[in-house]
Amino acid sequence: MLLYLTKWLAQFNPTFNLFGYLTMRAILGALTALAICFVVGPLMIKHLRVRQIGEKVRDYGPETHLLKAGTPTMGGALIIIAVAVSTLLWASLDNHLVWLVLGTLLAFGAIGFVDDYKKLYVPGSEGLAPWTKIFWQSVSALVVAVTLYSTGTVTETSLLIPYMKDMLIPMGLFYVPFVYIVIVGSSNSVNLTDGLDGLAIMPTVLIAGALGVFAYATSNVNFSAYLDIPYINGAGELMVFCAAMCGAGLGFLWFNTYPAQVFMGDVGALALGGALGAVAVMVRQELVFMVMAGVFVMETVSVILQVASFKLTGKRIFRMAPLHHHFELKGWPEPKVIVRFWIITVILVLVGLSSLKIR
Repeated sequence: MLLYLTKWLAQFNPTFNLFGYLTMRAILGALTALAICFVVGPLMIKHLRVRQIGEKVRDYGPETHLLKAGTPTMGGALIIIAVAVSTLLWASLDNHLVWLVLGTLLAFGAIGFVDDYKKLYVPGSEGLAPWTKIFWQSVSALVVAVTLYSTGTVTETSLLIPYMKDMLIPMGLFYVPFVYIVIVGSSNSVNLTDGLDGLAIMPTVLIAGALGVFAYATSNVNFSAYLDIPYINGAGELMVFCAAMCGAGLGFLWFNTYPAQVFMGDVGALALGGALGAVAVMVRQELVFMVMAGVFVMETVSVILQVASFKLTGKRIFRMAPLHHHFELKGWPEPKVIVRFWIITVILVLVGLSSLKIR
């Protein structure tokens, strides 16, 4: 919205042209989301405490987590509000990619909200039934996939093989299920990772920042040609969205860092994961995204291996899954697990960004 206001004001004062630059709007988007979190965060946490919307800790988890019982949850709603408001203020609203990624954020957030609500307010409920959750995630992801397929060019629906020169594979109709897997898989992976204070949000911030770089390069004819990546018209506006995610994520981390004053809940984890997957698809960096999201991937794989091993052999591979609980039960203090997973993400994000030059 403010983009159009500043364009009008530029008629009277050329200084307002500054706000037309994508990088400037991305910076303002991040700062706006951060400010919203700082202002609204304490009020939301107070409201959640008054309403006794607190985390229920499962009795089969690590014993140290029993101390977390009652900590306000569903704080992910704060992130969604901050990202949505900031994006609407600073992004170009005539860009269909912006609306698609915002729709993904809100749709997956709504699924997470219902899941959290049932856990908190329906006696004996574990939230949405797994197949119900997957159904609505599938509907949301398929809407995005079909829309992108029907509006995209051959280049925009091809698979980019990173670190290889001129490796762009047309996917045809296979593009739709591929996009579905990326978005739904990303959403659930972030949700599985969100088990320790700040564990999921910092990797989300780092990956969103990297995807913002890809969005900027992809939308610039000169940069995309020089870096040998697909040019996608309008993808640059996703940089504003990614910057807003970074700002909102850091703002939320202020309250979520160990020991957490508030938890993200499914409302935040599902929304952020779905949005990351959607952006990765839109900038044609799905495989690089999987590299950068290595922490999310290994958390998910640990659960799959644990379940498969127990069902097939009756034995467990890890002391507990997801993987972060395994290290807790080995005696690692929670902050050590968190920071080491952050460090791994920094390394993987740098490896992912290196794909811009390594061909």
